Amino acid sequence: MSSLKLKDGTEIYYKDWGTGQPIVFHHGWPLSGDDWDAQMMFFLKEGYRVIAHDRRGHGRSTQTATGNDMDTYAADVAELVAFLDLKDAIHIGHSTGGGEVIRYVAKHGKGRVAKAVLVSAVTPIMVQNDENPDGVPMSVFDEIREGTATKRPQFFADFTDAFYGFNREGAKTSQGIKDNWWRQGMMGGIKAHYDCIKAFSETDFTEDLKSVDIPVLVLHGEDDQIVPFELTGVKAAKLLQNGKLISYPGFPHGMPTTEAETINKDLLAFIKG
Repeated sequence: MSSLKLKDGTEIYYKDWGTGQPIVFHHGWPLSGDDWDAQMMFFLKEGYRVIAHDRRGHGRSTQTATGNDMDTYAADVAELVAFLDLKDAIHIGHSTGGGEVIRYVAKHGKGRVAKAVLVSAVTPIMVQNDENPDGVPMSVFDEIREGTATKRPQFFADFTDAFYGFNREGAKTSQGIKDNWWRQGMMGGIKAHYDCIKAFSETDFTEDLKSVDIPVLVLHGEDDQIVPFELTGVKAAKLLQNGKLISYPGFPHGMPTTEAETINKDLLAFIKG
């Protein structure tokens, strides 16, 4: 396995395939780099160098008890990018990974990043507070914390239905997709998963979005039951200096998997454009 030992001793697992312009994929909670299989294969065939890492505490990386916050995630990416000497890179993040992307680009990416993509991302902020009155109530995230901390195997199995929209009338459920989500989730560390809920729900990315001047594509499903479209995708696109929004009626949160053909086509057009 390819892994990098970071300055604090954490080992970050990563996949690095192909040659050409690098595309770095950042996965969502509580998954791993494997969640990008459909994109890794597609862009490898298109002649790109494709890289996907497992965030600290997730997948095959060290099951850290500390550092499970967005600033550390972004700093970890910066170490990996420097180690691989990536330049003119495209960074694509799904869900929590979208937050990781915009924080990395804003704080560490100058001179190394060509474009970025936020897919079903948690930006600018999820939780309801005084500045974000229409946000998701804290009680929702407390339920996710409780499920993760006390009954993770069953909670993760149940979570997949809303994640992929399999709970919608007429939806065609894929047991393989559900099982693969569960497999990825259970590979990670429970403490890191628990801490990451705060990171993806309470981190405010408003200033990161405002500060980034490279082209940023925002892709979001209008039937996202995990990260509501109007609360995140619509707002994020408006905050960006050079942003473009594409929304998809009926698409779920996990659309890079269930709607890979459409998503890959739009990603490729943006990268080549």
